[in-house]
Amino acid sequence: MTDDTRTRGLAMMEQVYGFEMQDGPGAHFAVTADHLFADIWSRPGLSIRDRRLLLLGALTAQGLVDVAEIQVGAALHNEELDEDQLREIALFLCHYVGWPLGTKLDAMIGGVLHKRKKAARAAAPDAEAT
Repeated sequence: MTDDTRTRGLAMMEQVYGFEMQDGPGAHFAVTADHLFADIWSRPGLSIRDRRLLLLGALTAQGLVDVAEIQVGAALHNEELDEDQLREIALFLCHYVGWPLGTKLDAMIGGVLHKRKKAARAAAPDAEAT
């Protein structure tokens, strides 16, 4: 690993997740930053949104809705996908990965949206006070 590779990996992780990423310890983090993000997520041909859509499908197909929640939150934060699009993704995936798995995704999306709306409402009085 070069410092440039780690820097590119951390920068791509920040783009994908929408928050500042700190360097981490260990071989797992090194492969994640230096290979997955510096090399794979950075390849030409697909946008971050395209890759996220593929990842949401793959994670849902494996029943890894808890991991998909990270991608849903990031997609909303980065304004790559909106509520209607996320709901449509869940409905579409029901037909390809099975109704129970697609329904789990839809329920998780509903939970993420509910938390975001609740946080926005809670922040609204603070914004009015300043």
